[in-house]
Amino acid sequence: MINSLLGRSQLARTSSTPGRTQLINFFLINDAFYFVDLPGYGYARAPLDVKRLWGPMIEQYLATRPNLVLSILISDLRREPTRLDLQMKEWLSSMGKPFIIVATKADKLSGNQLRVSLNRGAKVLNGVELISYSAVTRKGADRIWKEISKRTVEG
Repeated sequence: MINSLLGRSQLARTSSTPGRTQLINFFLINDAFYFVDLPGYGYARAPLDVKRLWGPMIEQYLATRPNLVLSILISDLRREPTRLDLQMKEWLSSMGKPFIIVATKADKLSGNQLRVSLNRGAKVLNGVELISYSAVTRKGADRIWKEISKRTVEG
């Protein structure tokens, strides 16, 4: 998603195997703010002992950054949000951390499937609206950038 939003093909390293991001990666954007890529937790294919380290690392990062203006929780539209997605959403809410949920791979679903999946995801996540996004077509990018801009523009 980072590469697609920025129009760069190889800024953030990607893989077809989930779970390749195992450290916190920082990307300075226009000398103005950072995108920070954290390890995933859902479908990641990584050794269990490595995955166990991610929770405390992610929690410490998110809890101790006073300049954190927005978290983007990424979910795959083709799958129902998981218990871990719900836990992360609840944790961000309880900590008062602003967030949006972006449901990726929108190009892989028909219009009807997309609507059904967005409604199902919102229901599982207790009414939080999901922003559909396609890295292929970039549909949804304007909406994501609008959310990012609202929080990064100095007031």
